[in-house]
Amino acid sequence: MSSGLTALEWLCSVPVAAGSLFWLLSLGTLARFRRRPIAPLPAEWPPVTLIKLVCGLEKNLRDTLRSACLQNYPVYQVIFSVRSPEDPALPLLEEIQAEFGAERVTLAVENLHLGPNGKVNNLAGALPHARYEVLVLSDSDVLLPPDYLRAMVAPLLDPGVGYVSSLYRAASAETLAERWMLLTLNADFLPSVVFAYETGASHFCLGASVAVRRTTLERIGGPAALADYLVEDYEMGRRIVALGLGHVLAPCVVDTVLDLPSMGAWWRQQVQWDQKTRAARPWAFFATVVIRSVPFAVLLVVLRRADPVSAVMLAMALIVRWSVAAAWLQWGLRDREGLRALLWLPLRDVAALGSWAAALLRRKTVWRGEEFLLKRGGRLHGVRTRRQSGCDAAADPHGG
Repeated sequence: MSSGLTALEWLCSVPVAAGSLFWLLSLGTLARFRRRPIAPLPAEWPPVTLIKLVCGLEKNLRDTLRSACLQNYPVYQVIFSVRSPEDPALPLLEEIQAEFGAERVTLAVENLHLGPNGKVNNLAGALPHARYEVLVLSDSDVLLPPDYLRAMVAPLLDPGVGYVSSLYRAASAETLAERWMLLTLNADFLPSVVFAYETGASHFCLGASVAVRRTTLERIGGPAALADYLVEDYEMGRRIVALGLGHVLAPCVVDTVLDLPSMGAWWRQQVQWDQKTRAARPWAFFATVVIRSVPFAVLLVVLRRADPVSAVMLAMALIVRWSVAAAWLQWGLRDREGLRALLWLPLRDVAALGSWAAALLRRKTVWRGEEFLLKRGGRLHGVRTRRQSGCDAAADPHGG
């Protein structure tokens, strides 16, 4: 075969080159992020309400919830919020409240319905029980280090900062599906987040771990303004930025505990995440296809029947992808689990291009047994209930 490239082959080579360049640039943004000055510690810390939105029993739930009660912070309240007195997690929540006392742990059981997003409904039920102005929202599957509250609250003491997020690292991967999800988060999603933050390419709000003032939340309309959105955290961040307030990505990393029993579960969650990106940031969703170096390098090998040109391009794409991911996992996240799973990364990348295509074509999504139509702007419209669930529909895959 001629070494010249056809129009289709040139089209495939663009993501190979652009993707490899992107991954190399992501290392630069990681270095810049690590050099950012840490917010000065205050002489006096404000009291904080830490909210854990719970929906059902999850893997390692006791550990993730107890971590909220073991913070190295002067004065704080923990709220565990569920939407039903029949929630199977409620006995565990009562045990933890008995362990740490009602002054530390508040249980909220409120069956409010502001819209189809169950996580927002759960938040609305928790807020009346919050004692303090500073709110920290942490998903139920997130394991918090002891200094988590200090890292999240310090930047928020700047009146120009509207909300603070933290990176979350996937952990406790036991099944193949969980290893693939770990790579999705730690070797794909997080580098993109830091790149966007350091370059200002887009704003975001990582709802799994976010701190915000209660008055700021009220200024954007409170939970009621977010209850119709598929990506409520992005919408919250967008509205806060529209107020002229800034966003800080805190210099701490929390662990999110993975709980995926099968590859089918990975596929469904991957498609849902891609749908969330498409709903919240359509232009970013389409732009991501341009940086998928490995899948398009594989396609180029197929088109050119594994000739030397395509083989070299695939080899270079794999070397860059593996090397950058390894640097991110080791230097950026201290993630030994990810390093052990790294051989799966090319296959995950190829499958992720398929989930991107599925998200592009699908206009419906299913959460907690209820089917929703995705409307313009990322709004949800209920279609029909497929099955009954102990937890509310349209809850985030990471808790709530």
